[in-house]
Amino acid sequence: MLLAIDTSAGTSVAVVDRDRGILAERTEHDTRRHAEVIGELIAECLAGADVPVTALSGVAAGMGPGPFTGLRVGIAAAQAFALGAGKPVVRVVSHDAIAFGHYAAGGSGPLLVVTDARRKEVYWSSYSGADQVGLPTRDGGPGLARPDDLGRAVPNYGSYLRLDAESVSAASLGLLAEGLYLHGREFAGKDALYLRSPDVTLSAGPKRVTG
Repeated sequence: MLLAIDTSAGTSVAVVDRDRGILAERTEHDTRRHAEVIGELIAECLAGADVPVTALSGVAAGMGPGPFTGLRVGIAAAQAFALGAGKPVVRVVSHDAIAFGHYAAGGSGPLLVVTDARRKEVYWSSYSGADQVGLPTRDGGPGLARPDDLGRAVPNYGSYLRLDAESVSAASLGLLAEGLYLHGREFAGKDALYLRSPDVTLSAGPKRVTG
């Protein structure tokens, strides 16, 4: 049983179980309220699922791609909750969760997942389909491009069904994590997929003071 958190688009939290499916899910689509709602959504999901924290086997964190400010809220929340609960964190590419949900709902064939990256850009990931156990097979990306350049950035762009997603379901993220674990597949790495530098960076040295 996993608590799943994703803030790569809106804010989504879920409690899922490999055998029982989705036990609770809460989503806030406003991309400016991640920090305000994340704690409340976690509490609501745990209450809605009616499970104690001790029953969880881990926490699934969506690693993007996503804008720096929002994405780091979910990753930090997942790490903090896991540390406090004494549970491991498993990391999942957020676009993979979107593709997993598409194929789990009966979709098939090549798929292009596209999400808003702001600054008049989009994130993209391409998939050749789902494998024999229903897990998405990514064959390109995650990448970053201007909408008008997407056809040039994605090899064989015309062969994919395009799916523009406004949010990432934490339930799909959690169920994908369960599937990855069950079938011995690799999880995402520890580095968040920002795909570009944050707006604010640390100064290279002390600020010069003049009188």
